[in-house]
Amino acid sequence: MYFKSRINRKCFNPTNWKWELSSLILISIITVNYYSQASVVQAMQSQNSIPAHFDENICVQSKIAFSTKQNIIIKVPTQTLHLCSEAQLVKSYIISTSKYGIGSQANSNKTPLGLHYIKNKIGDDAPLGMIFKARQATGKIAKMNQINAGDLVTTRIMWLKGKEAGLNKGKGIDSYKRYIYIHGTAEENKIGQPASHGCIRMYNEDVIDLFNLVTEGVEVYIEE
Repeated sequence: MYFKSRINRKCFNPTNWKWELSSLILISIITVNYYSQASVVQAMQSQNSIPAHFDENICVQSKIAFSTKQNIIIKVPTQTLHLCSEAQLVKSYIISTSKYGIGSQANSNKTPLGLHYIKNKIGDDAPLGMIFKARQATGKIAKMNQINAGDLVTTRIMWLKGKEAGLNKGKGIDSYKRYIYIHGTAEENKIGQPASHGCIRMYNEDVIDLFNLVTEGVEVYIEE
């Protein structure tokens, strides 16, 4: 319509029509590209983006005397997980802790606090969404965000062992014996809010990413 209106003008110069047409096509391409990129950015921000309260200085500010070069800080209030290396932030993720709150008591389904370490990494090379039962791949792929999906363990497992006797290590409060994991979930729509049965849930793509970045032995501190 814009081009038609211009050629109907009395001042239209027939020698310039090719130039005008080229200009209009270029403007259209730029406009479409701009809105396409904006849509992509918006989609990325709506899923795995770090919330506004994310602090890029989290590793430097930590008062925990970690004994490993790499370490993980999990903050329950912000539902975030931060991977650090020598006090420098490597990556941050949105996660989900227990919907029952924090605590170490066996059978409480709560997320334990304190210093842990990754005792076992399980599921290397398993396909995205693989369901694990008793840490064994079932061969079934989870359907994401189904109603009543349950507390499925998917994609990767990083099994945590407590390091603080009386808090997350020992009889009746042992994180390892409670099977506290960092793992993928079939309820990705609940990431960013307390929703698990004690474990640390992550987006399935994120748990693969973290799994590939850390080794067994890396310390994990869970704080409120």
